[in-house]
Amino acid sequence: MKIREVAKLTGITVRTLHYYDEIGLLKPSGITKSGYRLYDKEALLKLQQILFFKELKFSLAEIKNIITNPQFDKKKALENQKKLLIKKRKRIDDLINLVNNRIKGEESMSFKEFDMTEIENAKKKYAKEVKERFGNSDAYKESEKKCNGYSKNQWKEIDKECKDIFKAFASNMDKRVDSEEVQDLVKRWQKLITLRFYNCTNEILKGLGVMYVKDERFKENIDKNGEGTAEFISKAIEVYCLK
Repeated sequence: MKIREVAKLTGITVRTLHYYDEIGLLKPSGITKSGYRLYDKEALLKLQQILFFKELKFSLAEIKNIITNPQFDKKKALENQKKLLIKKRKRIDDLINLVNNRIKGEESMSFKEFDMTEIENAKKKYAKEVKERFGNSDAYKESEKKCNGYSKNQWKEIDKECKDIFKAFASNMDKRVDSEEVQDLVKRWQKLITLRFYNCTNEILKGLGVMYVKDERFKENIDKNGEGTAEFISKAIEVYCLK
């Protein structure tokens, strides 16, 4: 989907999408020969998550660090989003009922239907939970500090470094996951994460390995390098972390 189509679908301006790309919050899935940014299903799902956090009044820097955190639980985030939407739906239903009663001639003096307190409190509660979970970790703070200092060109360089390692994994899938070549790639990947984002301990690396196969977004993106790449990397990481 081209950037103007995404803008039309979401109501977000093209200029805003350009800015998200520049700061590394939402990178396009690809770019045409003519220079048009393209967004696939994975990118649109990520955009939904970004908009949800904006709804909760998170800054763009906070959103970026939260959704790139290896411990970020997408399913849990969606469950909380659902709870908030149900509360909003109930409020709208109550307002519709109030309007219907007025149409019928009832002179209700009720104003509780206009009350946003419950919804606002739910938003604040969830925002507090997320910040406490991700905002106090050393990895979060380190990642935030590093990421906020990167220029557009640096983000391009980092993106290329990551893609190069994934491609290298894909080209080595004919080897055993415990082979020296594959284990060296895992070590390179761990060092890159530590250099560019946060101290990637074996524990964090192990969690990433699981996420690469459990999270469909990651799996689909990594498997663009070749079917089965995500699972191959996950198994290689598992062997590496057992050493």
